[in-house]
Amino acid sequence: MATLMIQGTTSDAGKSTVVAALCRALARRGISVAPFKPQNMALNSAVTEDGGEIGRSTALQAQACNLAPHSDMNPVLLKPETDRGAQVILRGKVYGHMDALDYHAFKRTAQESVMAAWHALESRFDVIIAEGAGSPAEINLRKGDIANMGFAEAADCPVLLVGDIDRGGVFAQLVGTLALLSESEQARTKGFIINRFRGDIALLEPGLEWLEERTGKPVFGTLPYLKGLVLDAEDSIGLTHADKASQTLKVIVPALPRISNHTDFDPLRLHPQVSLSFIGADQPIPAADVIMLPGSKSTASDLEWLKRQGWDIAIQRHLRYGGKVLGICGGFQMLGEWVDDPEGLEGKPEKVAGLGLLPLTTRMVAGKQLRNVSGLTVAEGATVTGYEIHNGVSDGAALSSPLFEIDGRPEGAVSKDGQIIGTYLHGLFDHPEACQALLKQLGLVNGEQSDYQAHRERELDRLADMLEAHIDIDAVIALIEAGASPSP
Repeated sequence: MATLMIQGTTSDAGKSTVVAALCRALARRGISVAPFKPQNMALNSAVTEDGGEIGRSTALQAQACNLAPHSDMNPVLLKPETDRGAQVILRGKVYGHMDALDYHAFKRTAQESVMAAWHALESRFDVIIAEGAGSPAEINLRKGDIANMGFAEAADCPVLLVGDIDRGGVFAQLVGTLALLSESEQARTKGFIINRFRGDIALLEPGLEWLEERTGKPVFGTLPYLKGLVLDAEDSIGLTHADKASQTLKVIVPALPRISNHTDFDPLRLHPQVSLSFIGADQPIPAADVIMLPGSKSTASDLEWLKRQGWDIAIQRHLRYGGKVLGICGGFQMLGEWVDDPEGLEGKPEKVAGLGLLPLTTRMVAGKQLRNVSGLTVAEGATVTGYEIHNGVSDGAALSSPLFEIDGRPEGAVSKDGQIIGTYLHGLFDHPEACQALLKQLGLVNGEQSDYQAHRERELDRLADMLEAHIDIDAVIALIEAGASPSP
């Protein structure tokens, strides 16, 4: 077994997409490969085949390897609840809630989980492509690091460093990052990948030659900027989406401070008959056909934020004019009469009045529900697949009119007039039949089918094709096979 680690000079340098592309390229060559992210901080997560929870970007990388996601692939997941605290998930299961200082002291225990998960993957796959987090040169976080060089040193694996040229200053990024590493870490860094290049490569070549001469390390390749790439992101969202000529349904989504699993809306952003926009803080709330309330890691506090922004009033006006509202997970809970978190499982203990749109109350209880599910839409009998990730348990008369039949049980709620819909199901638009049926229920007549899973597969192959055209894959494979041999 051999491991290669991809690290970046900054957050969003392109580590996740490089890992996904490399995983798909190696899998297409018949190599037994798996992704690995020692530590991730993200609010977009997926349910694994072993009933755990990992970051969505790692789950996408598993798909690139033609694998079902497993909790060993992302042993430490941090889900921010406040600016200073997060829920800590170890090997797929909730461990507890910690502030930043407490977690820093906890890292020794976290490292044990990281290495145990890595060894478990090591026994099952020939190659592991590991992904760092943020930058390895964050001086204040170097002690006890498990996300970047701390793991690479413990696993004794080589590292390739990715820099984003689209941001500018890529040579400073790469040389500066390298300079801030220890001697053994510098030796472990075997070369560079430059990401998101636009223009004539001939204009870049003098800089590449200087970089190799300055550092003594090769540039393994320069990846072009891929226009229109849409794949599951860790956290970043674009607040607006361009209108489409064939638009027939306008959808708006509040960008909650603790929004989670906003990847639920990716299929709609790509749908040729839907125009979807995320609306941020202090932005005017435009008219729309549908308002969709997303998931939240801190439902009660995000509900209060929603009211301060005036969404409660806007939703009432929207409904009076015949608009529709869909709430997903935390957004579903917000549609009810109360959200009660007596133990402070998602922040401070509090009971907050909901939007009062459905006869429903929610209580946060210990023991997160994690499951992959499948079933049918009640209205159309269309096949739906997805996953549930939530602490809350909801009860009330609204549940007597469900949206889905999931694994033989009713799920979700639809108001008597059909204007208000809620569900705990994430990924509900991923399946083409369900997407078409749900959009019809939301007002899109004669909607086209849109297959987001097929889109993911096309994008992963597109990434791998791009990587193979611009990276020396044989050199990367040789590096993996050689393993880490740090110079003294």
